[in-house]
Amino acid sequence: MPRQPTLVGNPVLLVIDIQKSAFMDHKAGIPCMPGYRDNMERARRVVDAAHDAAIPVVFIQEIHRRDRIDYGRELDGTEDIHCMEGEPGTPVAFDEMGRQPGDYYVPKRRYSAFFGTELEILLKGLKAQTLILVGGMTDVCVHYTFVDGHQHDYYCRVVGDCVGGTSIAAHEASLNAMEYLQEGAVLSADQIVAALAEARAAAA
Repeated sequence: MPRQPTLVGNPVLLVIDIQKSAFMDHKAGIPCMPGYRDNMERARRVVDAAHDAAIPVVFIQEIHRRDRIDYGRELDGTEDIHCMEGEPGTPVAFDEMGRQPGDYYVPKRRYSAFFGTELEILLKGLKAQTLILVGGMTDVCVHYTFVDGHQHDYYCRVVGDCVGGTSIAAHEASLNAMEYLQEGAVLSADQIVAALAEARAAAA
């Protein structure tokens, strides 16, 4: 198959689990690779570029009830209690990410932003064709959302220096796995910002 363009049809930016904890010294319950916070801060460039290009932005939030009823099997592995409602690190980092009034918000109880949420209905309403992913964790929520987007036949693009994993090895392995599914899927912030600027110019 020929390599696809960076942006096909209508793009939508998914800001996955960039929550207050990303900007705290300790991210409760989940290990983080070195440079995680730097990558989350860099993601703001992509959000701003999407806003400038009038590209829809969807903020995704992992959030769990305090009685732990909706964690499922999430605590069977390395992760401890995380993203619990009422905790200081759980709210979406709207201020840090420059949320605007027209942006969308989708909460989730599982890793994939598609699983048990309204995301697919929202994307159909937006007539989305390309999904741009930033946020965390590269090897968990970003990866699983990418795979579900791929299986729903979206063109998926992940901004490699605007996502962060549980370790550098896991981060790099997941980026390689996503690139395996869609050639050209892994881009830098500079590349995706340039592509969004081109889309803005084309629409003018």
